[in-house]
Amino acid sequence: MRDLRVVLDTNVIVSAHLNADGLERYVLDLALNKHLECFVTEEILEEYALVLYRPKFKLVKHMVSASVQLIRKQARIVRPERTLSITVDPSDNRFLECAETADAHYLVSGNKRHFPSRWKNTQIVNARELLNLIVPSGSRD
Repeated sequence: MRDLRVVLDTNVIVSAHLNADGLERYVLDLALNKHLECFVTEEILEEYALVLYRPKFKLVKHMVSASVQLIRKQARIVRPERTLSITVDPSDNRFLECAETADAHYLVSGNKRHFPSRWKNTQIVNARELLNLIVPSGSRD
């Protein structure tokens, strides 16, 4: 599984922080424990922080800071060489740019409808779909 290259959309990161028992948390934990090779850009890390700091989520600021630093430490930071205009929301394009640069197998998003079903070599999946593909049925240990 370690050879699987993934990019995590911001909504996956937020869901992981809001629901410690959710599938998104399990995916984030796999990435943080280096069972998945996670890729980000500086812009994606900035977006993670900006969204997690929103008051509506009521997350503890120092915990958010620590979490973003851990993601920064465990993920591989890439610098896309080209700008894409594929998605309706320009901020979603940065995830496709990251996935393309990293040659990621999967882009994991809770909003798959915002993306094409596939971009180059990257399949867009939600957390459940990713886990069904990579974890033997029923084993989330």
